Amino acid sequence: FSICLVSDTNTLEDIIRNSTMSLHRQQSPLLATSVAAAPSLLQQVGMAGSAAVITVSFIHPIDVVKTRIQVFPEYAALGMGGTVKKVVRSEGVLAMWKGVNAAWLREASYTSLRLGLYEPCKIAFGCTTPENTTFIKKFAAGSAAGALGSLAGNPFDVLKTKMMASEGKAATSIVGTAKDLLRHQGVGGFYRGIDSNIMRAMVLNGTKMACYDQTKGYVVHYTGLAKTSLVTQFTSAVAAGFFMTCTVSPFDMVRTRLMNQPADAKIYSNAVDCFVKIIKNEGPLTLWRGFLPIWSRFAPTTTIQLIIFEQLRSLMGMKSM
Repeated sequence: FSICLVSDTNTLEDIIRNSTMSLHRQQSPLLATSVAAAPSLLQQVGMAGSAAVITVSFIHPIDVVKTRIQVFPEYAALGMGGTVKKVVRSEGVLAMWKGVNAAWLREASYTSLRLGLYEPCKIAFGCTTPENTTFIKKFAAGSAAGALGSLAGNPFDVLKTKMMASEGKAATSIVGTAKDLLRHQGVGGFYRGIDSNIMRAMVLNGTKMACYDQTKGYVVHYTGLAKTSLVTQFTSAVAAGFFMTCTVSPFDMVRTRLMNQPADAKIYSNAVDCFVKIIKNEGPLTLWRGFLPIWSRFAPTTTIQLIIFEQLRSLMGMKSM
């Protein structure tokens, strides 16, 4: 009887051990995914910067058109199509990529931080569970990340704006533009418009990330699609791009005017002064001048940027935002 009992016990142990090993083999891919170490902050910022630099390489011509329309009334009268024709005819096709090297540096500093720091900022604002993750907290997290990114990217933003606004066939170099700015305005010239740029970045990134995050939740809830679905990501990014344009256009106008002031003439003393003077002298709707080119830049930029960022996150073993 004892021999039989020992034999039965050993058999039972073998069955349990074999079942456990089989279950472990079946679940190991899932477990490997769930316990994979999360990428470091540097990796998140690097992924965001890569997505941003790739995106801006294709979208930059729209930014050139937008800047010309905001700075020069004659381009505003021509509209988007007329501006493209005039720039290409008088300055050549490559003029549509004026300032792209400054744009790369801006994206590598500014956008890498405002995208890469969004999730760490969400955690800092207490977004740890779906129940306590509100739209306001998402907006605050996006705004905080945007402000930090703006501080790092402002010098390149100033250089990019000046290079895009420069007319003529002669190619403008980033080094020459930087030397000229330093000579006439000192180090402070690189931080011209910093107040409006931080406000713009906070509104832009707060709207972008909160609307993208919130819209994804709605799409998943009402359609049953996964967060990782390209349809979900595309729909959410397009919606975020539209709302961004509505909230950011006035700040974008003020920032462009401040950054493009002549070196020898200070037209606006600060962002508030610029807001007041534009509304008083040109009417409040001027703040939304260039809405279509801004939207036509934000829509593809936001869509491509966020989709590339999401795919890079997936490759690094991170869950979807």
